[in-house]
Order: sequence, then C-alpha cells, then structure tokens
Amino acid sequence: MTTKLAIAHEWLVTFAGSEKVVDAAAAVFPDAPIYTLYCDPVSLVGSHLEGREIITSFLDRWRFARKSYRLTLPFMPFAWEQFDFANHEIVLSSCHACAKGILTRADQLHICYMHTPIRYAWDLYHPYLKEANLERGLKGLLAKIVLHYIRIWDFAAAQRVDHFIANSRYVADRIRKVYRRDATVIYPPVDVERFTPTAQRDDFYLAMSRFVPYKRVDLIVEAFTKSGRPLKVIGDGPEEAKIRKLAGPNIEFLGFLPDDAVKTHLETCRAFVFAADEDFGIVPVEAQAAGAPVIAYGKGGSVETVSPGKTGLLFSEQTVASLNAAVDDFEATADQYTAAAIADSVQRFSTTRFRRELFDFVADRHYDFFERGKK
Repeated sequence: MTTKLAIAHEWLVTFAGSEKVVDAAAAVFPDAPIYTLYCDPVSLVGSHLEGREIITSFLDRWRFARKSYRLTLPFMPFAWEQFDFANHEIVLSSCHACAKGILTRADQLHICYMHTPIRYAWDLYHPYLKEANLERGLKGLLAKIVLHYIRIWDFAAAQRVDHFIANSRYVADRIRKVYRRDATVIYPPVDVERFTPTAQRDDFYLAMSRFVPYKRVDLIVEAFTKSGRPLKVIGDGPEEAKIRKLAGPNIEFLGFLPDDAVKTHLETCRAFVFAADEDFGIVPVEAQAAGAPVIAYGKGGSVETVSPGKTGLLFSEQTVASLNAAVDDFEATADQYTAAAIADSVQRFSTTRFRRELFDFVADRHYDFFERGKK
C-alpha cells in the first residue's frame, strides 16, 4: 500500500505497552513521521522509533513537562488540535488520553488504535479522586471541573475518528459505552518469541508491575504475606514505600530489572500473579509465553488471555481471601499445567500477527475510503 501516512501517539517519554504498539506500527509503516506531545530520545534507543522523524507539540518546550506530563492534561486537547496533518492521507493515532482529538479534513482518513478511554476521567473517576486525596477542598474542586470538561471534549473528539481499533474486547465494550462507537479488536503485539518455556520451575511466585494503585501490587503482597508463600516482586513506583510496609520476610523486592533478568524470572517462577483490572495486560501474556501459569483477577483483559484450568486460574474478587483461595486451588492442580502447552496458547498474540492485522485493516479501510470518494 503506497500512501502518505502519519502516526500520532500521546507521548514518548517511557517505553511501556502503548509505546510497544507504536514501535510495531512504525515497523509496518517505516516512512511514517511520528507526532507526539513530548519526546525523550533516550526512551527510543533500540526501537523502530530511533532516528525517525518526530514532531512534538509546544508542550515539549515546557521544562517540567516530560517528567510531570500528567499535570499538563488541561492543555493536551488544545495541543493536539494544533498539529497540521495536511500532507497526510491517513493518520493512525495511538490513544489512551487525547491523541484521537486531532483535526483532519473530510478527505483524510483517521484510524484510532484505542488502548483505553481516559480511565481517570471515566470509569476510574471516583477512585482516582479518592486515591489522589482530591474529594474535597479547592484542589479537588479544580480537578473535578477539569475532568468534567475533559469528558465533554473527549466524547466530541471521539466522533472525529473514522474507525476505531480496540486492544481487547474489554476496551471495545468501553468504547461502545463511553463514545457510542463500534471498534474492531486487534490485540497488541507481544514478543512471545523471545521466551524459552521450560518445565523446570523454581519454588517462588512472581509479580511484576508499576507500583501504582490500580495495579493492586499491595493486594498481592498482603495475600502472600498472610499465606507465607515465597513471592518475588519486580517493579517500582510511587506506591513502593506503602507496599513495602505490608510485606513479610517471605516477600523479596527486586526493583527494576533489565529485560534479560525479567526473562529469567518469568521462565523459572512457579506461577505469575496479576491482580489488576487491566485493559489488556501484556505481562501476563509474556509470563505464559515463558511457560508460567498465571493466577489473575478475573476481569478485564485477563479474561481474554488466561484460559482457566489450561494456562492458569482467575480469582473473582480483589481481596486477600479470594487471591489466596485461587493459589490454594492452583497448588492442588499444579500437575495439569505444562510449560509447552501454556506457551503455545499465547502465540496468537505475536508481533508478526499484530503487524499483519494492522496492515490489512489500514489497507482495507484506505481502499474503501478513497475508492468510495471517486464514485
């Protein structure tokens, strides 16, 4: 497919799940320039984004913005509307905040890969205010007013998109609920090929996550402290001090680890534990690619990636009792899980599959859009 295509992504200051999607999309469309609010070139080293044409917004010139970019949320809608996409036939936006709000003409095609509607403005609005201590006071009032107007703009911005792609059925349902729009599901790319599943598992459980409230690392640590089972935790974040206070001597905090060390832990843990209500959840898929059974909260993307009784177990409530009961059930049936079968089950989430499905989707919609315009 020969076309003038551009990619738009919220910000490029870390290299997490959404950035891996953009990286894979950049490999599919190697000539596409990348539009983004902020960019830290260090975060792009070794990716398909390194050395690419990157166009940033005026917010990138604000000294504090790259480290405190969430504080600029009130300015993000305006910033995205200042980008000029006049030289592009197609814009592929990668959105978990405001990137879908770009302005395009009637003769331009806008496809949005949606990681999630803005969670702290919609379904996590009340938990966010509570966790940030913004339920009362002047700061709380200002936060509520800003998020109120963000919701109004966000709905209007979603109507500018020609086609939505969702990263899971769970997110597709939320797109339908919040924006009243349908979406096609294309699961994000997971580098399942880099893992070597092994039948030799060590006697420890593993959790890996950013230490932020909705990831519920605190729940995992509290549950394993109560049961006394050995748990290793990879990750860091703003909740680390609070979570460490919950931990018993059976909990080992490993902090941030390089990819090779993460790979080793995923390939040797007894099982991987995941307690978040996640939109998709790349790490549980990586764990399964490494042959590890996954014990996950039975809501969100985990329902689509974990097969109960085959690749792991799902627990029904985000409580210590529910999680520990699931671990008990796992240990009673551990012999039924084989590393090879678990790894085989997640090959459907490969990077190769993602690139093919994304290219085909864009090519098909491009043909329909522009051929229809000629008639």
